[in-house]
Amino acid sequence: QVQLVESGGGLVQAGGSLRLSCAASGLTFSTYPMGWFRQAPGKEREFVAAISWSSRVTYYADSVKGRFTISRDNNKNTVYLQMNSLKPEDTAVYYCAAARACSGYGCYDRNQYDYWGQGTQVTVSS
Repeated sequence: QVQLVESGGGLVQAGGSLRLSCAASGLTFSTYPMGWFRQAPGKEREFVAAISWSSRVTYYADSVKGRFTISRDNNKNTVYLQMNSLKPEDTAVYYCAAARACSGYGCYDRNQYDYWGQGTQVTVSS
């Protein structure tokens, strides 16, 4: 049974930082591209960042480029999202996801992902 468990969310002031973690089990983590998505109230779930199985390739939404960094540790079966210079518009539930395969723009598409975590709330106050 595949499980993805996010942690690290919370309340932070604008300009602050948070680091999200997603611990994976029940899959061969080192072979899966991983992604982070977010969903704000009343909005669709949107792509934030993705990373290839080898960490060689990363993808970012324009809205977070230069502020967020995705990384992974295949020895710990964990993917991270370092979020700096947070803005109120970053407020959302953040989800990690695993894809059996994705490349290029496919990794931006939530339909390419096979497994999802339960989400962790990030709230940025102004």
